[in-house]
Amino acid sequence: MNYQNYSEKEIDIIAKSVIKTAQSKILCFYGEMGAGKTTLIKALVKELGGADFGNSPTFGLVNEYERAAGGLLGYHFDFYRLNDELEAYDMGFEEYLNQDCWVFIEWPEKISSLIPPDATIIKIEIIDRTTRKIRLSD
Repeated sequence: MNYQNYSEKEIDIIAKSVIKTAQSKILCFYGEMGAGKTTLIKALVKELGGADFGNSPTFGLVNEYERAAGGLLGYHFDFYRLNDELEAYDMGFEEYLNQDCWVFIEWPEKISSLIPPDATIIKIEIIDRTTRKIRLSD
């Protein structure tokens, strides 16, 4: 998937495509506020068999997702309210990256030096009120 336009009703198809084409389980989501980063992450967690699809961890920085069948599925970070990279480092962010699970990162530009080089970059652009454009790269 180089880039693709989609609407929210197509989010499950986009989630399947992201899972199929991602080169890493570490997914970094770039896009302005309201672009649909959290909506896509919820669809990804659902598609991956998550027990709970939750909300963005804006106030707690991280949510943990379990598989419906049991066991850890992954972590969802929202660094929008982060003041500097040191906060992520202090919370043990690098330890989360070393686990064999999915890691979804919103606002990765706030911690750019902590993002592993093999992370999959996902950029979401707002085209209009109902349409988004997604681009994946490594």
